[in-house]
Amino acid sequence: MGKATAIVTGGSRGIGRAIVDRLLDEGFNVVTCGRGIRPADLNAAVHWVQADVSLTGDAATLIKDANTVFGRVSLLVNNAGVQVEKSVADSDDDDWDLVMNVNCKGVFNMCRVALVDMAEHGGNIINIGSISGMVSDPSMALYNASKAWVHGLTRSIAVDHGPKVRCNAIRPGWIMTEMAEEAFALAQNPNAAMADALARHPIGRFGVPEDIANVVAWLASDQSAYVTGECFTVDGGMTAASPLNPGLF
Repeated sequence: MGKATAIVTGGSRGIGRAIVDRLLDEGFNVVTCGRGIRPADLNAAVHWVQADVSLTGDAATLIKDANTVFGRVSLLVNNAGVQVEKSVADSDDDDWDLVMNVNCKGVFNMCRVALVDMAEHGGNIINIGSISGMVSDPSMALYNASKAWVHGLTRSIAVDHGPKVRCNAIRPGWIMTEMAEEAFALAQNPNAAMADALARHPIGRFGVPEDIANVVAWLASDQSAYVTGECFTVDGGMTAASPLNPGLF
C-alpha cells in the first residue's frame, strides 16, 4: 500500500512549515502551497503549488495537482491565514475582503473541493483555528470573527459528512511566529505585553510551531479515529486561567 497524500495550505513558514515537516516524518506524501514562489529551504520531497486558496479555481487546481502527482488526497490541513490589526470601526472593505477571503473562503473552497473526493474514498480534514475565535484579542476584530467561523464550519462538516470524513480544528494560542510578533507589536510597550502574556501561561512558555504539528499528527492518525467535530485548544493553559496575572501573586 502506497503512502497517503496530504495537503497543507500555507506551508511556507511558521506553523504550516512545521506541519509539513511533521507529516513527512509520519510517512505522508505532502503537497503545500502559497501565493509566492517555492521557498528555497522547503524539503525537496514536498510538492509545491503556487496558489491562492481564496480563489475557487486555485483550490480546485491544488486538489487536482495533488491527485495527479501523488494520488487521492486523504488528509487536508487548512492552515493558510492572514490577520489585520484593527477594530471594527477602523476596518474598511479591503480589510474585510483580505481576511474573510483567505481565512473563511479559502477554508471553504478547500473543504468543498476535497469533500467531493473524500465522499468516495474517505478522508480527514484538520482546520487551524485560534483561541482568538473564542476569546477576542484587542484590535483584531476581523481575525477573531474569521476564526470563530472556522470553528463553526468544522462542526458542520463533521456532522454532514461523517462517517466517511472526520473533521476537527486546532485552536492555537500564542505560538511564536511572525504573526504573533506582529500582534505583540501593537501594544504600547511590546516587551511588557509579552512578559505579561508569558506570565499567564501555566506551562511557563509560549508555544512553538512544533506544538501544533504534534496535535496535527495525532489527529491525522488512527489513534484519533473516534474523534470528530471537536476544536482542541493548544495554548499552554492560558485560556484556562482567570484574568489575574499569576506573576503578581
